[in-house]
Amino acid sequence: MNKKEKFVITINRELGSGGRTVGRKLAEQLGVKYYDKAIVQGLTEKYSLSIEEIEKLKAQEKSTWWDELQERCKSLLSANQQEKPSTSAMFETERKILEGLAREESCVVAGRSAFLIFRDYPNRLNVFIQASTEHRIERLIKKRGISYAAALDILDEVDEGREAYLKRYSDRSRYDTRNYDVVLSMDHMTEDDAVAVIMEFVNRQK
Repeated sequence: MNKKEKFVITINRELGSGGRTVGRKLAEQLGVKYYDKAIVQGLTEKYSLSIEEIEKLKAQEKSTWWDELQERCKSLLSANQQEKPSTSAMFETERKILEGLAREESCVVAGRSAFLIFRDYPNRLNVFIQASTEHRIERLIKKRGISYAAALDILDEVDEGREAYLKRYSDRSRYDTRNYDVVLSMDHMTEDDAVAVIMEFVNRQK
């Protein structure tokens, strides 16, 4: 990745690993925009749904999640619509939003499908931020003030949902390290440490 030209850095992260903070701090260090909730906010404007509703729909394992979305958006859909939208419509909307953002300027994008969307982008860096289950649980407990059991349930649900979401549109697993240029474990590393490692890698690129 050449940081002297327009670039995209994607941050895929496990919930509770601190990856979102790493992405935001990395963007600040590079002096570029950071996009995370901007993706679902774009979808919110398109379908007049809350961020929570969209995230819940996207994480569902069943293949009929688009049917539920349609039911909530009947007032926005054309009464004369002849063809039912495909189940990939939401993913395609995300893709278009992300590609539009990247066309405008260099950016850091955090999201479970960003590395897939930008796989053919010539000047990009894919990063995966992970941590042990215990580390993630401890972080969730401190951040949300919940019990150990509740934190574990949340991790299981989110991990399964994110993996299922990606596999709807590809034959890849988000845990396959071949998807990424840099993979970091946060167990013995602060967010600032992680940013420093990524920056060192970036600065070595021609």
